[in-house]
Amino acid sequence: MPAYPDMPFCPETTWPSAVDSSHTAMMCCDPLDDRVLDCNRAMLAMLKRSRTEVLARSCSSLFGHDLPRMISLTQACMDKGHYYSGDLSLTLGEKQHLAVEIFASHFMDQGHSRLLLVMFDASEVLRQREQAERHWLQRGGLLEWKRIEGAFKEIERDNQLILSAAGEGIYGVNAEGDTTFVNPAALKMLGWEEGQLIGRDAHSVFHHTHQDGSHYPSQSCPIYAAFNDGIVHVVDNEVFWRQDGSHFPVEYTSTPIRDEGRLVGAVVMFRDVSERREAEKRLRLALAEVESLKERLEMENAYLQEEIRAENNYQQIIGRSQPIKHCISQIRLVAPTDAPVLITGESGTGKELIARAIHQSSTRSQRPLIRVNCAAIPRDLFESEFFGHVRGAFTGATADRPGRFELADGGTIFLDEVGELPFDLQGKLLRVLQDQQFERVGDTRTRSVDVRIIAATNRQLRRDVEERLFREDLYFRLNVFPIESSPLRHRVEDIPLLATHLIEQACKKLKKPAMALSLADLKKMQSYSWPGNIRELENIIERAIIVSAAGKLHIEIPVGGSQGIDRSETAVKAELVSRLVLTDQERRMGERENIFNALRQTKGKVAGREGAAALLGMKPASLYSRLRRWHIDARTFKSH
Repeated sequence: MPAYPDMPFCPETTWPSAVDSSHTAMMCCDPLDDRVLDCNRAMLAMLKRSRTEVLARSCSSLFGHDLPRMISLTQACMDKGHYYSGDLSLTLGEKQHLAVEIFASHFMDQGHSRLLLVMFDASEVLRQREQAERHWLQRGGLLEWKRIEGAFKEIERDNQLILSAAGEGIYGVNAEGDTTFVNPAALKMLGWEEGQLIGRDAHSVFHHTHQDGSHYPSQSCPIYAAFNDGIVHVVDNEVFWRQDGSHFPVEYTSTPIRDEGRLVGAVVMFRDVSERREAEKRLRLALAEVESLKERLEMENAYLQEEIRAENNYQQIIGRSQPIKHCISQIRLVAPTDAPVLITGESGTGKELIARAIHQSSTRSQRPLIRVNCAAIPRDLFESEFFGHVRGAFTGATADRPGRFELADGGTIFLDEVGELPFDLQGKLLRVLQDQQFERVGDTRTRSVDVRIIAATNRQLRRDVEERLFREDLYFRLNVFPIESSPLRHRVEDIPLLATHLIEQACKKLKKPAMALSLADLKKMQSYSWPGNIRELENIIERAIIVSAAGKLHIEIPVGGSQGIDRSETAVKAELVSRLVLTDQERRMGERENIFNALRQTKGKVAGREGAAALLGMKPASLYSRLRRWHIDARTFKSH
């Protein structure tokens, strides 16, 4: 743009009135001294500043965050005489910018370089261009408009059969965003009539708002982008809105339509993915549940493996004495119920075996029996062991971990040595026993469980209650159905049965040949008081087997502890002979257990030189027959 010859641009002069009154923003700058020399009123309005404020600033400060582009424009303009840029922004405030288009001209004024900058608001330029295009279509291009509209009609006509049969929603929009056609599936999903959509802006009708309720401007819509950039847009995380105000998740593809090389609109195909999203949600929940269940089963397996390793060698309650018969009758009475059971008795009398028998005879036998040794849990880990913890609850809590109560859900929890619990922790246990609810350490979520309680102690809890060592309310909560485990000295007649069973188990465990118990050793056993009960008997037998020579067993009874019972050799012989006379059920159970042991040793192998049949001294066909009759699958013993 040439300078005004009679009115040079400088701070001391004023703009010609026509320039100052122009609606086009203009500004004159000194590019070498970086000064604003003058500007018209339209420029002041664009900058939202007074003339004094603008003239007091440097030219570069008006383009602060776009300074490199401004320097590039200035250099290009001075080299070429004029230049255009559409990617600069004026700095209006600290965080406010205005995109502008600039036409720059370079001229000399009294030997000084000057730049004349003519600026336009970029958003206003875009709006005017779009309006001009519409005016062109309306004024001089009515036939063109009809032709574009005909192109969409042709698309609809040529694909009418497909549009009617398609399960996906399909509609067309022209370059203005107005709906040109819509198929029946789309109408059904959107809840509109065809006449209510044709000719209306599709975005404002059913695509106007995000799922979270925030406004969705059409400038950000990929459907509009398709007929501006000519690219196919695929979207799977948006929603369409029905006529009744509800929305549904959609997956859509917007394909641009060209007519004679010009982008004239787009065809949109969409589908309602509500069911798929719901299925994905259910799948995620199911996977989370499976992961939780997997974690729980892994923990249960770890506990059960620990229990298997700690389990007594005998696998059922053995004995025919009156105390044993009374104990079994009590087990049969209480097992079908969910009543809490308190098992009392001296150490080594088989209290845990009674707890297992109750659990196995109950309706909860398919769920685990989780044992907790209350005496072995440190005070600071009590809550974590019983109720679990979440990740980060304390130092070392690197992952979520369920507690014993959670693992026992649906089954039984066995509180061994419950009398050893510190008094201040008994209240926390009581709350869970009463409400069957708890929170993991570090968690606010309350969890509910369905757990049966069996407790055991060798202490006199009634006396501990009187001495305020044990909470009375906890005692009554546990002592609903008491069972006493009798000491071995009160059931001497069971010693032949127990000793024979323990010898068989110990020989297998220690890989020793079968050994017989002499009448002399049996008499010594029955004359001893057994302060350590069955556990002491088991230890003495194992020690005797280890030191045995030439397959001959010799039992060493500790000095002292004799009951002073004078039992005749005839009576001892009668008891030993009674062990050899078995009921039919005992005989069958013994045979079944013997086959189990053979399968365990051969890891499920039945036939062959190293198979269970050879070990048992019978034909493989006979063993297979018995396995089928008893519904035993030898393959289950492969992992034993």
